[in-house]
Amino acid sequence: MRTLRSSPSPVHKRYSEMEGVLTPATPTYLSRLKNFSASALFVSLAFLIYRLSPHSQGLLAVRHDVLPLTGSDILTISSTGYVVLLFAFYLTEHKPRESKSVAALRALRAIAFSPKRTFQQGLPAHDRLGLLTILLKGFFAPLMVLSLFDFTGKLITHGHYLLTHSAELKANFLVIFNSHGFWFLFQVILFFDVVFFTFGYLVEHPWLKNEIRSVDPTLLGWGVALACYPPFNGIVGTIMGWGGSEFPQFANPAVHVTMNFALLGLMAIYAYASIALNVKASNLTHRGIIHHGPYKYVRHPAYVCKNAAWWIGTAPAAAAAWEISSWGALLVIGSTAGWTGIYVLRALTEEDHLHKVDSEYDAYCKKVRYRFIPGVY
Repeated sequence: MRTLRSSPSPVHKRYSEMEGVLTPATPTYLSRLKNFSASALFVSLAFLIYRLSPHSQGLLAVRHDVLPLTGSDILTISSTGYVVLLFAFYLTEHKPRESKSVAALRALRAIAFSPKRTFQQGLPAHDRLGLLTILLKGFFAPLMVLSLFDFTGKLITHGHYLLTHSAELKANFLVIFNSHGFWFLFQVILFFDVVFFTFGYLVEHPWLKNEIRSVDPTLLGWGVALACYPPFNGIVGTIMGWGGSEFPQFANPAVHVTMNFALLGLMAIYAYASIALNVKASNLTHRGIIHHGPYKYVRHPAYVCKNAAWWIGTAPAAAAAWEISSWGALLVIGSTAGWTGIYVLRALTEEDHLHKVDSEYDAYCKKVRYRFIPGVY
């Protein structure tokens, strides 16, 4: 497993943050300006990349009747507002500290101007952390903001329909459940999941105790995580296929409703795991060990529930494929199994990272013995 190595770092500097920080020896207004300028630069770059990237055009073009804005508008407003908040933070910070953005710029300069020496000796630990943190936030934060806008619009649309047609629920429950009820509940669940991750990517602060202490430096760790998000999930999906459905259709109405409520229940636990992470929610990072919520029972409750929901979504497609050929059914099942395998790898790489950077995780693993299924594994 290849990693982005780090060289020993000076001990006269220490980390904490809102957007990532390292204490300078002599805080001045110049250091405040450097922190803000570096952070604003990276926010602007992430904004431009998402605005120009072909894979994000679908989300940027999203417009909901109840929200008179497009995804592009939301990205512009949120990026501008975030820069303003960063300016206010760096201007008023009681004890200015070097931001991770400044450390990331230093790392990029070393890579650009001394690639051979950097490859041989590695980056200083604080510069490596700064660079990995900026790459992480630059990829995930805009995606979370755009997804949150999309989920919010759909939630309001379906919720408004249910409110205005509540009198018809008893007579036409199945029809309304299929067209709006399921999707309203599904969007509520996704909203709560994404809102915590959006906040987690955008905000770090010592008061919140959610500073990013470490980012997984391995290519395997990043590879399996990015495989689950656009545009990379589209590439992986082309290779492995996808036969499941977010809203599977079963012929028997009672089975249909029961199985889809089970799917929603699993997704609700998935969102509950994000709520338990709270302001520490983010991928590939170490921000402290969580012991409460569903993490009291298994170490990866979100992955378990999401994949179990996918298997429910795969059942009708596999059954339909079986009526045509056993090979077709195996391909559908194999596709979902492949995605489950990716999430197993995500769990293993996350655990490997946490074991290396925090001995508290060893104690947590002894206390919560099972990764996925209590009493089994």
